[in-house]
Amino acid sequence: MTPKYCFLGLLLSVLLPGVVETQPANESLKPQRVHFQSRNFHNILHWQPGRACLGNNSIYFVQYKVYGEREWKNKENCWGIREFFCDLTNETSDIWEPYYGRVKTTLAGIHSGWTMTQRFTPWWETKIDPPVMNITHINGSLLVNLHAPNLPYRDQKGENVSMEYYELVYRVFIINSSLEKEQKVYEGVHRVVEIKVTSPHTGYCVVAEIYQPMLDRKSQRSRERCVESP
Repeated sequence: MTPKYCFLGLLLSVLLPGVVETQPANESLKPQRVHFQSRNFHNILHWQPGRACLGNNSIYFVQYKVYGEREWKNKENCWGIREFFCDLTNETSDIWEPYYGRVKTTLAGIHSGWTMTQRFTPWWETKIDPPVMNITHINGSLLVNLHAPNLPYRDQKGENVSMEYYELVYRVFIINSSLEKEQKVYEGVHRVVEIKVTSPHTGYCVVAEIYQPMLDRKSQRSRERCVESP
């Protein structure tokens, strides 16, 4: 719907509510599908425009609060924006605390009501990226270096904090390219894994994933890194 006809539809719903069968203007403007998406504890609030208009002429306002609190807090950087997302990472930094977010919009002087998320607890809902791998050859073995993704926080020295701050288990799998056979060669907390290869001049592919024992949750697998044994 173009802005012109969206505006006309809103006017009709306000001026002729008994003639035009439509929802009240403020209801049809309410943002839809308001929800959090969390990756490595980067917590982003997302939403879609209301049914009245799918254009980008609406202005959005975001608030958040901790579960159990009465008062909502404005997110200053997301107060009067046109985007369909808002970064609430800093406002939801206590990863064990449950939070709510909500969004409203205004268009042509008409204000919608608020649309609220479901309860969101970062620790339970964040998704973990797979580890980054570096592979080198050493004395007939493959040396796999694993790096967990960074958290959105910095330590006292201003350096990024790794996801390794939490208890993580690495799983490493090797695939013999000629046999097309996969084998788990390591599961543990060490970030450096030595894989002994028995067949020289053979192609191998290595993949890895991260596992969280406390939540019984694992990341997606990393991209395959393929090398040839010396």
